[in-house]
Amino acid sequence: MASRPALSTRTLLVCAAIGVATGILGGVAGLITVVVIASAPFVYGLVLGVHVLPGIIAQEVLRKPMVALITHVIAALISSAFTPMWAMRYIGTALLFGAIQEGVAALTRYRAWGRWRFFVSAAIIGVIVAFVVALAVDLPAFTPWVQVSYLIVAVLGPIAWTAAGIAIGNALRRAGVAPR
Repeated sequence: MASRPALSTRTLLVCAAIGVATGILGGVAGLITVVVIASAPFVYGLVLGVHVLPGIIAQEVLRKPMVALITHVIAALISSAFTPMWAMRYIGTALLFGAIQEGVAALTRYRAWGRWRFFVSAAIIGVIVAFVVALAVDLPAFTPWVQVSYLIVAVLGPIAWTAAGIAIGNALRRAGVAPR
């Protein structure tokens, strides 16, 4: 008797399609990163926040274990084609964000798909983003209003992108993309 695969081919193809689409967005984010950090570092959280999309959309559409992580890795590989110098950062971000999203889902044993769950992972990611990038851009060197703005936007950026990802995932689900 053949065992059923953990993730069907259709599920993997949906992960791939979402990964490609969100990987293109991530690649564009990578292209504008240097300009944003040089000209308006306080909005960088919005740029970096786009990287939550692969997992959020995949989990909203598919509601299965491991789809966030798989989709994040695919998105990272696609983003790397746009800005190869960020390839390791894309992969590291994919693994970190995917692991956080999978971890929050695993805490509910992949049974609770309420919106709150997505926003919990977004808030965790936002706090991590705020901390890590504050170190990278030497936040104390900026004026106090830039520091405060940066921290607020760094936390709210992933939350805003999560809301967008949920909306996209819902639309894809209604369109019949989710495997039965």
